[in-house]
Amino acid sequence: MPFELMAPLMFGGLVILLLTGYPVAFALAANGLLFALIGTELGFFKPDLLQALPERIFGIMSNQTLLAIPFFTFMGLILERSGMAEDLLDTLGQLFGRLRGGLAYAVVLVGALLAATTGVVAASVIAMGLISLPVMLRYGYSPALASGVIAASGTLAQIIPPSIVLIVMADQLGVSVGDMYEGALLPGLALAGLYLVYVLLVTLFRPRAAPALPANARTSSGSILARRVLVSLVPPLILIFLVLGTIFLGVATPTEGGAMGAVGALALSLAKGRLTLPLLKQAMDATARLTSFVIFILIGSTVFSLVFRGVDGDLWVESLLGDLPGGVVGFLVVVNAIVFLLAFFLDFFEIAFILVPLLAPVAEKLGIDLVWFGVLLSVNMQTSFMHPPFGFALFYLRSVAPKEVRTTDIYWGAIPFVLIQLVMVGLVIAFPGLVLGPAGR
Repeated sequence: MPFELMAPLMFGGLVILLLTGYPVAFALAANGLLFALIGTELGFFKPDLLQALPERIFGIMSNQTLLAIPFFTFMGLILERSGMAEDLLDTLGQLFGRLRGGLAYAVVLVGALLAATTGVVAASVIAMGLISLPVMLRYGYSPALASGVIAASGTLAQIIPPSIVLIVMADQLGVSVGDMYEGALLPGLALAGLYLVYVLLVTLFRPRAAPALPANARTSSGSILARRVLVSLVPPLILIFLVLGTIFLGVATPTEGGAMGAVGALALSLAKGRLTLPLLKQAMDATARLTSFVIFILIGSTVFSLVFRGVDGDLWVESLLGDLPGGVVGFLVVVNAIVFLLAFFLDFFEIAFILVPLLAPVAEKLGIDLVWFGVLLSVNMQTSFMHPPFGFALFYLRSVAPKEVRTTDIYWGAIPFVLIQLVMVGLVIAFPGLVLGPAGR
């Protein structure tokens, strides 16, 4: 077998393993070790390279940037159980209730606020699905529209800081998490704005799909409503400043910001009288599971990438993508098409750990700013949560949706928002200043 076939065969072997449903972390590591053995037997791979594995694994375990993942996960899980989402949805629903689509507007705004405080998609989708979906259906909302708004608003937690996805992306690209957060903030808010515009269009052309709340359902008004809005909004806004404000001002690192956010979430939960030992145990257990999941995938991807580079896989990828017609534009079109298609079958962690380390060197060689590239891929990878039929946000919503909401309603409701996310990908490519600022980075 010629040496030139090692890299494509190794990549093909990984695809086959993933399609069998074998756990991703172990598929990556097993594939890497298998081809290390094959390469050694054929004289194509130097086994001395594997001596770098212990040092690389130790580097993963001692990476302080990755500490932000358990902090933000724990913060999100505590907040989800503290009733903050319920208070926000109820208050903003009353505030916008007299408008057509008022509940949908409230869901999008609460999704953006939860994204800026929790950074966890599952927590946002499940909380809003449990609280707002039955209310929206009760007052005559289209099941497809209600499902789509809730699922899409929950996925804002992937792109609006302090997103866990952005932490992973920054680590894989070798850039600052703070820069990644700063670059993703405006695209994330713009995406929420596009969701609001879509709801507005629905109310104009299909008013029966998103009616206003009837008068008997609007129980708060005037000074009472103003006080409720103030009480509901101030705590999350303070928490957002503690987490994001300190990071953007350079006062705290993302890890320190995550630690402050976790403490703030505990304080909010304690103030509401909902901080109990069972809640703490559940949050700590779920945090440990997710963090272990991420670390094991990262270790597996390290084994894979070490062997892949040992058989010149990086040069093979560079030769495939570096000489595409159209230069930088051609590269971006092909890469985004690949990521979009992979998102039908893989979640964002798998794409980030497998594909991004292969794409980053090519992007850097083409002169593409890696922070901008990371935000672009993160916006694209957000579709992995919304793709019918495998989108995780759709599964989360299905698990808590009432029986009268059919799975086909959830799928049809998701499609317009997937298209909106693709429009946002195009806007980031067309207007780099959304990420880099007017003057560029």
